[in-house]
Amino acid sequence: MFGVSHAAVLAMHIPDNFISPSTSALFWAVMIPVWALCLRSVIRHSTAENMAYLGAGAAFSFLIMMFNVPTPGGTTVHGVGGALIALLLGPQYATVAISVALLLQALLFGDGGLLTLGANCFNMAFVLPFCAYGIFMLLRKVLRAKWKDRVAEFVSAYVGIVLAAFCVAIELGVQPLLFRAPDGQALYFPFTFNVTIPAMVIPHLVAAGVVEGLVAVIVIEFVRRTSPEMIAWEPSGANIAESASSQQSGSSRSGPGSLGVSDGPNALDSSGSASGPKVREYAWIALGVAAILSPVGLLAAGDAWGEWGAEGFAQATGLHYVPHYIAHGFSWNAMLPDYSMRGLPSAVGYILCAIIGVAVLIIVFRLLALAVDGRNPEVVAVSASASTLSSAAAHTESASDPNHNSSRSGT
Repeated sequence: MFGVSHAAVLAMHIPDNFISPSTSALFWAVMIPVWALCLRSVIRHSTAENMAYLGAGAAFSFLIMMFNVPTPGGTTVHGVGGALIALLLGPQYATVAISVALLLQALLFGDGGLLTLGANCFNMAFVLPFCAYGIFMLLRKVLRAKWKDRVAEFVSAYVGIVLAAFCVAIELGVQPLLFRAPDGQALYFPFTFNVTIPAMVIPHLVAAGVVEGLVAVIVIEFVRRTSPEMIAWEPSGANIAESASSQQSGSSRSGPGSLGVSDGPNALDSSGSASGPKVREYAWIALGVAAILSPVGLLAAGDAWGEWGAEGFAQATGLHYVPHYIAHGFSWNAMLPDYSMRGLPSAVGYILCAIIGVAVLIIVFRLLALAVDGRNPEVVAVSASASTLSSAAAHTESASDPNHNSSRSGT
């Protein structure tokens, strides 16, 4: 039996025993090198400052996955924030951030399986951010309208999470085709593609994709207005990042793409220290508000499709049996199952779990920042060079405008 109930589970997290151990092992084999390459890139090209932003991104992803959105049919879905992190920081940063958030959810809150962590990370931490990032860069090249960036942000985030849901549908739908008992009963998830694809894809087309797209547009627009230098593909940020990348390539041959758009956070503080603290302050305020509002996710009635507990599996599915391994498979007793605390009202427990999750993620990325700080002299030098370039550009602009000082003094 499962070690936790599934009364408030979240969509797209595949529980243990819903896919076979061999399927789980396949995705672990795929994700281990992906994790290694992404983490290597993040540590090699980040600064301690950038790692703080990455921690905020992981905390944001953790929180947005706690907000359930009701869909037709009585089930729920949620956003992931993978596209947002990928577009602001780079897809490899999103892979690291979301993978850590998913690991925390599985270990501490029983949300998603431990054996299926590789599959869940493949869907939400790899397919979603990398597809969204690729689609975004493509759309920016082909769209020429005034709102091309906003359209590209929404479409890429929307398509990214739908593709992730489609992958979940394939992983679940193949189980009864490959793994059956001698009597014909499914050993793991019992429904094939004709059920899993519409059940997973349609709600994400209708609800989750819209949430993911709107979140990406709103947050990136806010960053664009407050600190545009944080966005490497914006004209100011891209020019600074390109100049800094040229200097780095002259002093170090770390390989192509070591500081390009995909490693955008190296340009986060390129304009100096004025905007960095301001953006961090806004980020912490937003995370605090999201944690307090997290019980809104409890208002959505119904369970996420495909995440039924063994106890109510037959009733939820209409089958006359419970697949063998769903009823008698691996069990993990989470410390705070379903984001609840014994003896506390559900809303209070939900808020406290949100705060605990955010705190743990911030601590993890603070520790990573300590590992990065002082060990990347090349990146520090590039950041300093970028800051110098930005400052020089500002002085040049001021000098070239004879009315600049007089108009400022006149106001």
